Amino acid sequence: MLESVNGGRWLDLAAGSRIGAGPVQRQENQDNYLVINGAGRADFLRSGQGASAQVGGWPPGQLRLAVMDGMGGHGHGREAAELVAAGLLAIPACSELAALSHHLEQLHFALQGRFDALHEAGPRPGTTLTMLEIPPSGSPLLWHAGDSRLYEITQAAAAPLTVDHVPATVLAMAGMLDEAAWWRHVHGSHAPQIAQAFILGNTLVDPARLDDGLVGLDAATLPPWLRALPDRRAIELRPDATYLLATDGFWSCRDPAEFVARWPRLFARGDAQAGLEALFAEMEERPPVGLQPDNLTAIVLRLRQGGRDETALPA
Repeated sequence: MLESVNGGRWLDLAAGSRIGAGPVQRQENQDNYLVINGAGRADFLRSGQGASAQVGGWPPGQLRLAVMDGMGGHGHGREAAELVAAGLLAIPACSELAALSHHLEQLHFALQGRFDALHEAGPRPGTTLTMLEIPPSGSPLLWHAGDSRLYEITQAAAAPLTVDHVPATVLAMAGMLDEAAWWRHVHGSHAPQIAQAFILGNTLVDPARLDDGLVGLDAATLPPWLRALPDRRAIELRPDATYLLATDGFWSCRDPAEFVARWPRLFARGDAQAGLEALFAEMEERPPVGLQPDNLTAIVLRLRQGGRDETALPA
């Protein structure tokens, strides 16, 4: 789909979610996504199936894009991600980070209370949340919690624009991992461990204790080589790049860097829908070595300068 954004530009969007790739797959899709387009139409998953709704009073031209990865090992993973998607439908359109963060923190604590009231044994459910809020004027706003990612993909490379909230990042913040070791742990391998998630809370402040709140990592807390990637910030979308919001099923493998290095080729031509289909096809036909069973969810976006190109609309 093509969406008008400020400055006479158009944003080409595509979104998709699958239970997984390969012969061994999980029993259900515990991921979710949300796309609210400039006319207020929202697309998301309900009980693992595609659904849509109309958001009343949505400002023309405002976009909201989000991916969520429910933590199945904690129980209620699908429900956690689904409730966050539903909660995002009720948050008013935002043009400032402070307002967006306020609404998200309210949703976080409300859903914590909802699950805590069940008095179930075991850890509280959680989900990642990585999202872009794109107002019709002003800069796109990034908000991130967990280990889903936003990538910027050019002809040369696929570069992460988010920092994973994982134990290796906690060690790096404490000065116990240098830059090379952090990249090797986080982008050169994959482990199903997380240090912060929506609803769950965080161990970023104190690794020995789960705190109910959420922490936005910034220049004051991140090590020097990551200070340009705070969790909550305004970003710029470049017309020569493709942007990918994705859950970690795409790099749950033995050598994530090798698979991510293929992405510039996959997104080199065509519109956002073609790039999305190429990414899913690569997972099925040429999966990365040591691929683990996991759900796959992605939103692809590209900025187009100038007038609307009707030929880019998906069939």
